[in-house]
Amino acid sequence: MSEERSKISLRKGPKRKNRPTISAPRQISAPIPNNEGPTIPRSTGVRPPPATIPGDGPPPRQRPPPNVTGALHCGHALANTIQDSLVRWNRMRGIPTLWVPGCDHAGISTQSVVEKMLWKKESKTRLELGREAFTKLVWDWKDEYHQRINNAQRLMAGSMDWSREAFTMDENCTRATMEAFCRLHDEGLIYRSDRLVNWCTNLQTALSSLEVDNLDIPGRTLLDVPGYERKVAFGEMTYFKYPIDGTDLFVEVATTRPETMLGDTGIAVHPDDKRHAHLVGKYARHPFTDRLLRIVADSYVDPELGTGAVKLTPAHDYNDYQLGKRHGLDFINILNGDGTMNENAGPSFQGKKRFDCRYLIVEELTKLGLFVKKESHAMTIPLCEKTRDVIEPLMKKQWWVKMNDMAADAVKVVEEGKIKIAPESAEKSYHRWLSSINDWCVSRQLWWGHRIPAYRVILENEEASDEDDNSHWIVGRTPDEAQEKATSQFPGRKFRLEQDPDCLDTWFSSGLWPMAILGWPNNTPDFQKFFPTSLLETGWDILFFWVARMIMLSVKLTGQVPFSEVYCHSLIRDSEGRKMSKSLGNVIDPLDIINGIDLESLHAKLRTGNLKDTEIARATKYQKTAFPSGIPECGADALRFTLLSYTTGGGDINFDIKVMAGYRRFCNKIWQASKYIMGRLPEDFKPVTHLNVANLSTPEKWILHCMNSAVRDLNGTLEAREFSKATQIAHRFFYDELCDVFIEHSKSLLNEGTASEQDSVQQTLYKALDVALRLLHPFMPFITEELWQRLPRAQYENITSTPPSIMLSPYPTPDDNLYFSAEAESYELSLQCTRAIRSVAAEYNVKTGGVAFIKATDEASNASITPQMASIKTLCGKVLGELSLLGPEDAIPTGCAVFIVTNNIIVLLSVADVIPDVDVAIKKLQGKLQKKQVVVKKQQDLINREGFGKSSEVVQDAERAKLDEANTAVNNYERTIEEFEKLRLKA
Repeated sequence: MSEERSKISLRKGPKRKNRPTISAPRQISAPIPNNEGPTIPRSTGVRPPPATIPGDGPPPRQRPPPNVTGALHCGHALANTIQDSLVRWNRMRGIPTLWVPGCDHAGISTQSVVEKMLWKKESKTRLELGREAFTKLVWDWKDEYHQRINNAQRLMAGSMDWSREAFTMDENCTRATMEAFCRLHDEGLIYRSDRLVNWCTNLQTALSSLEVDNLDIPGRTLLDVPGYERKVAFGEMTYFKYPIDGTDLFVEVATTRPETMLGDTGIAVHPDDKRHAHLVGKYARHPFTDRLLRIVADSYVDPELGTGAVKLTPAHDYNDYQLGKRHGLDFINILNGDGTMNENAGPSFQGKKRFDCRYLIVEELTKLGLFVKKESHAMTIPLCEKTRDVIEPLMKKQWWVKMNDMAADAVKVVEEGKIKIAPESAEKSYHRWLSSINDWCVSRQLWWGHRIPAYRVILENEEASDEDDNSHWIVGRTPDEAQEKATSQFPGRKFRLEQDPDCLDTWFSSGLWPMAILGWPNNTPDFQKFFPTSLLETGWDILFFWVARMIMLSVKLTGQVPFSEVYCHSLIRDSEGRKMSKSLGNVIDPLDIINGIDLESLHAKLRTGNLKDTEIARATKYQKTAFPSGIPECGADALRFTLLSYTTGGGDINFDIKVMAGYRRFCNKIWQASKYIMGRLPEDFKPVTHLNVANLSTPEKWILHCMNSAVRDLNGTLEAREFSKATQIAHRFFYDELCDVFIEHSKSLLNEGTASEQDSVQQTLYKALDVALRLLHPFMPFITEELWQRLPRAQYENITSTPPSIMLSPYPTPDDNLYFSAEAESYELSLQCTRAIRSVAAEYNVKTGGVAFIKATDEASNASITPQMASIKTLCGKVLGELSLLGPEDAIPTGCAVFIVTNNIIVLLSVADVIPDVDVAIKKLQGKLQKKQVVVKKQQDLINREGFGKSSEVVQDAERAKLDEANTAVNNYERTIEEFEKLRLKA
């Protein structure tokens, strides 16, 4: 990691006049609810150090900036948590780390939200408001929600460098965007062309194919479409006839989109289709526009589909577009941008909505005797992911980026190992997308965003009408540059420039993020020092939207990869497995988890948004089911730890708020255990830099061995980005090993031990707590900072002064002197015996004064367990009254329940006195045995099933653990039944 670069980013507020800057408030700690123990107080006011640590070879990290469309959601919280954990971990390791915060302007999303808000509040459209006024309204929205997002990120403990905050429409990013467009245009990689685009009539803009959701339906289906009061029928094949011009013949065609027939300019049949061979070369006459449609032969046509004759609408269908180009057909656009028919559709249909025409056309065809029939037909419907409007292919003059060469270079850098993409499934998707890439339409018919720096030259005496193929375009970084270029290109001519009203696709500027935030295209000190970055962390769903485009643009414009590693985290879904969506009302605001919120307030939030009444009703019903009592206050640390515990890099996450309860209790456990340890340290306690391991007891060696193993494993899992494993390791060490075992063991020594024993255990407790807090800090920054500040100050190796914050303290590294394998193995055996006694006691409801035996079946086991008997008795607490060791030759007492610890160690608990009826007890055990045998069979089948080895390591370990637990239970029940049978015979 010595050469690793680590950097992260978000986005920044715009540098506009009269807009206040947002200052960073003092970081505070979110409280932990007092379900168990006292509520953890808020921060004592210790101010964290700057988030950028100076040094040589500073490594930055990347992250996708959140959109300024509203509050953060749990997906942002997950990304924030992963990033901040990695940043804090690297910072504590002494690696200079930069995390740049900020926001994305999110052109379509933000404009859509503000337009809905404008209509809901004032019943006005943006067109009624005007571009300038509407843009000001969006800036006001941006300023409000940008501040909310920043505050949320601070409450989530994001340790960003706020002095470098960036926004995709600030001065630096805007300059980079203009530069990139102009460079690519000057190299011939950006061009203007009249081609089909995905058109959303609701937003009235072109969309990328990646912004279109494809809905598969099995047949006739009624769907809600924005702008229509009644549902529209889809999944129907409509058959009708065209008359052949100059004859009494007809050709029958079929379509799922009858409204597009108004733009038909041809009909295609298969060359070998004898049914239609006599029609090739002839013309059909359009019944409504009187247009002649040429009949052509093309092998593309499937003679078995429909009637074998295909109507061609080249200006409104991607397949027809290719056929139209091949056969020289006319391209006639029949749609206005709002989805109504234009003059090319004919006077009977002009001005009518497209799906109203769907029904009207069938009626008119029926009157003319040309309608044949309708049939249910499976189909795929393209929907706008923002509005759920049905996408229309539409001919538009737009700006396009040539992608083939840039995509090939982007594939090459991954194949050469310059960029590593994980998990493997994400890398496969990356290659698949780039291998079949199309040119990128970067025009968006929006008012919010970077206006395209292209200007149409209107020469003197020319009409400023719609552009045609002879229109002249000039591209310039600024209006002045465009003016100079036009003057040079048209010397002595009078002209004026008209800037393209469209904006650039948001992902164009976002694709420049790692460069732009560091000052590119200027060779700034930040760019020299921090570029290229090291790790990009993001959701897999924007792998192509964002990641691939950053790689392509960076390699093309700088000659360098933008980062060396891409880690794609899972997506968060709701507890029912649905994608979180504002329209579903299942989006969870992380601040509602941190602070808590009642059910009625959750309902109220739905009513303040842009949801329809039907959507509010559906979302309210979901909230009642998912959060019947609202969301309890959990705090930022519990939220972060929960999110990380889910994160395996594999499948998506079904987020259930109930899971948070366990980690909320874990926060309280950390607080209580730390308070106990600090309370048992004398006022003049001085932590030693090096423990004297020679005089440590076996339990002390065991906890230090566990601590050292946790340190080693945690560093390894974070290096491998195995966040779920990391949380398991941290939780096991603090909760299971430090709290449940060693702290309990230490109590007797602290109360009854010699002065030397007390001093030793105090130093060991301090060491374990200090290391535990530093291990946990990247995951739980608030509680660890608060508690670490209260600890006596230790002198860390290789650090000359005491760090002012745990964030600047060294992250623990393994110490070879603290591995005690033999002692740990021996003590672990005593813990297994302790757990066994407690387990059997709980099963038979023995709460105090139990009588237990440990049976060693060979001399080696007897020798191993003998010195641990006192510890076992201590750890069992009041459950046990007596504990005896049985040697290899000793008989097993009758009336005991059995727990097999190892092949040579058996735990026995006398339960004869608590079993009123031996026969009933045996029958009950036999029932439990049968159930566990079923579990064993089920788990064996699962593990032996083909494909099990392809599941994640976490899943495999969990399933094997279930099998081990079931096998152990089977053995225990079988042996206990044997002992109870002896008891019955004796009776």
